[in-house]
Amino acid sequence: MSPTIRRAVIPAAGLGSRLLPLTKATPKEMLPVGDKPVIEHTVRELVDSGITDITIVVSGGKSLIQDHFRPNPALVEQLHRDGKTAYAAAVEEVAELARKGHITYLDQRGPYGNGTPVLNAARSFGDEPVLVLWPDDVFVAEVPRAQQLVRAYEQTGCPVLALMPVDPAESRRYGVPVVKEDLGDGQLRITGLLEKPKPADAPSPYAAIGGYVITPGIVDELREQTRRWYEHKTGEVYLTDAINAYASTRAVYGQVIQGRWYDTGNPADYLVAQMAFALAHPEYGPVLRDLVRELDDDRADSRLDATSMPRASALLVGRLATAGGPQGENPWHAIASSNPSSPGT
Repeated sequence: MSPTIRRAVIPAAGLGSRLLPLTKATPKEMLPVGDKPVIEHTVRELVDSGITDITIVVSGGKSLIQDHFRPNPALVEQLHRDGKTAYAAAVEEVAELARKGHITYLDQRGPYGNGTPVLNAARSFGDEPVLVLWPDDVFVAEVPRAQQLVRAYEQTGCPVLALMPVDPAESRRYGVPVVKEDLGDGQLRITGLLEKPKPADAPSPYAAIGGYVITPGIVDELREQTRRWYEHKTGEVYLTDAINAYASTRAVYGQVIQGRWYDTGNPADYLVAQMAFALAHPEYGPVLRDLVRELDDDRADSRLDATSMPRASALLVGRLATAGGPQGENPWHAIASSNPSSPGT
């Protein structure tokens, strides 16, 4: 049976300003999480979910992304000559991943905002539904987030947003869905998103966290937004605004994703994602646990406890100290299974 969704867009044109100066010369999408750049985690998720046509929308200074996925026969040959066959195989496997995903690249053109790269890529969509995933999110799940979104689309035939439960106190950081109906199994009928509400104003205990199935109707709303932008040249073109406009008259659904979410778009959360991968690794995990024990001893000696540390640091030390070891071949498995239904931070 042919897949219901075969195309995906990865918007990768952002400046990564929250990570400067780290991202001055290195695209934020190429920062490592474990032994892979973060965008490779996204591409792998899509390929593992049956996607065979991936468009990465880039801007100037992002050539490292293309270089990473491009075949490099000269490097592979040199590695084989040096007897480094495992490294050669790893380099070839990344190129094969790009071939399976049929990765193509587009330069972003048009108004600022995360809706523009989706509209740039839309000319090749036709009437097909399309997945949109941000490249600074890493999801760890038994069933990939993209697969969960595709399944929800197959059940509803409508646009779908990825959702996660969120502490109401954290609602100011997210778009929070207005839920019309809970259909069970994590599927919600929604009528729109409220951007970064105060905790008292949050319409539900969920957050939209960077994964969408969009349909031609959403693309039409993006075109209308862009037309208005060129008339007035103010504001930005946002995908969530297009979804809100669509949802005001037509059905949109949210799917609560089973898994663990890591946002790598700011320094503290990026560090947590990096350390979580290392902790779950069979070689690096024991080294980090030893380090945590040493830090605990140092804090005890200096009468410094976790309550006097920055919040992100305290969370990180707590996770490193308590998370389980690796399971099976996937070094993320222990982290994914330790809390299957809440965001990473």
